[in-house]
Amino acid sequence: MKSMIARFVGNESGATAIEYGLIGALISVVIIVAVKMVGTNLSNTFDKIAQNLT
Repeated sequence: MKSMIARFVGNESGATAIEYGLIGALISVVIIVAVKMVGTNLSNTFDKIAQNLT
């Protein structure tokens, strides 16, 4: 029983998977925010061009 508990406490593969998941989620959030900002800026640029053409 002691050896099984010691193995469970020493096992870090679950913690590593959680860390990779958190890093992936953070990268995803950064990408989403960057794409949204670029899309908004691009939309504003096209609106300005359209106004200048009329």
